Amino acid sequence: MNIKHSYIAIFILITGLVSCRKFVEVEQPNQREFRYTSDYQRIMSNRNIFERSASTPMISSDDISLNANPSQQNLLSSGIDSMYIWASAYYNVDQSDATWDQLWNTIYNTNLVVEGVMSSEEGTETQKTETLAEAKVQRAYTYLTLVNMYARPYSAATAAADPGLPLLLSPDLFQPLVRVSVQAVYDQIIKDLKEAIPSLANTPSNNIHAGKAAGYATLARTYLYMGRFAEAAENAGLSLAIKNNLLDLNDYTGGANAFPRRLENPEVVLAKNVNMPGFLNLSLNDELVSKFQTTDLRYELYMRPGSSFQPAFTGRGSWRANLFSGDYVTTGITVPEVMLTQAEGLARTGQGNAAMDLVNTLRKKRFRAADYTDLTAADAAEALRIVLDERRRELFGTGLRWNDQRRLSLEPAFAKTETRTYKGNTYTLVPGNRYVYPIPPKNIDLNPELIQNDR
Repeated sequence: MNIKHSYIAIFILITGLVSCRKFVEVEQPNQREFRYTSDYQRIMSNRNIFERSASTPMISSDDISLNANPSQQNLLSSGIDSMYIWASAYYNVDQSDATWDQLWNTIYNTNLVVEGVMSSEEGTETQKTETLAEAKVQRAYTYLTLVNMYARPYSAATAAADPGLPLLLSPDLFQPLVRVSVQAVYDQIIKDLKEAIPSLANTPSNNIHAGKAAGYATLARTYLYMGRFAEAAENAGLSLAIKNNLLDLNDYTGGANAFPRRLENPEVVLAKNVNMPGFLNLSLNDELVSKFQTTDLRYELYMRPGSSFQPAFTGRGSWRANLFSGDYVTTGITVPEVMLTQAEGLARTGQGNAAMDLVNTLRKKRFRAADYTDLTAADAAEALRIVLDERRRELFGTGLRWNDQRRLSLEPAFAKTETRTYKGNTYTLVPGNRYVYPIPPKNIDLNPELIQNDR
């Protein structure tokens, strides 16, 4: 198939997802364009586009382990099981990668808004600039997700040469799909965020929409993944100055109160979720569970014994999705993540005491008063190890662990070898190319410009 034609086919499907739009016919037949500012605002309010994110990193990460639960191994469908064992290929040429398709769908729709909203009609200048800024944050967030799945972990020494992604910055259907470098992708992410932040609303209408706190938080996550730790801490602090709400888990023990739904959760800075009910029953890694004190309310509330699930299994499983959003797993950016990003940035720049203050502020909301004791660190190096352990405890089941594994695999002090037993065979993940997802062969077949990742 012709490269350009295949790209068009993808985006004809994508544009069909946008609802509630006004159109005006343009001169070229069978083409439409948006006209009013409200058209672009409606695009940015489309939850099917902007609240969806990547699900598969949860399967690849060491948050879960089916080693002790062979009966659960049948829960993994074709393609998903390949991600679980870090296979050389995930899909064949006849299969689609739903995560790849969803994320490029989001990129395309952000590009529609970026290109057209400032020249739209019947909107104030503030409405236009806020909508443009929000689209740039969503584009940056989506590229950050893509580059941390389908490209190598960021390394300052190699990023300028490492293959990144096609850098698509307009809705033009005939753009070249050559992969630019990882460095170029990160440069564009930072550019989008820095341009957007001054025009973002301090208080967006809901947490699907990106406000200033989300802009700073996404920039903080970006710098963290790049190893630019002082800038990560700085931008995390700017985000927390705007939004720093924490749930006190004491309020939810014994069923005293229902947990807030995801769009009402005060901890959520930028809402993202994945609909993956079949994966909610997978058992947690014993090594992860061992990092919790049994008096930790996250141990009590965010996970349950395997006997609580169907089918039942040995060990414990994540219960978070059942608490917050039913069949949806809440991902995205939260206040606890931002706090731990700032804490890591501080610890890595020699400010261990300040890092521990943040960790303990969070932990006070995760224990009963009678069970709580401050954690202490003798130095910044110990503080860093405590922060990384706290990230595991606080962020399990959100998909972020895979990104942490990727970046930490570049550091000898934190790199790990993972081993899994699946249907009688043993599989091992070592630092290297298996931390990069393969580009779907179907897309390469349709678009030969794309170069497959070295696996």
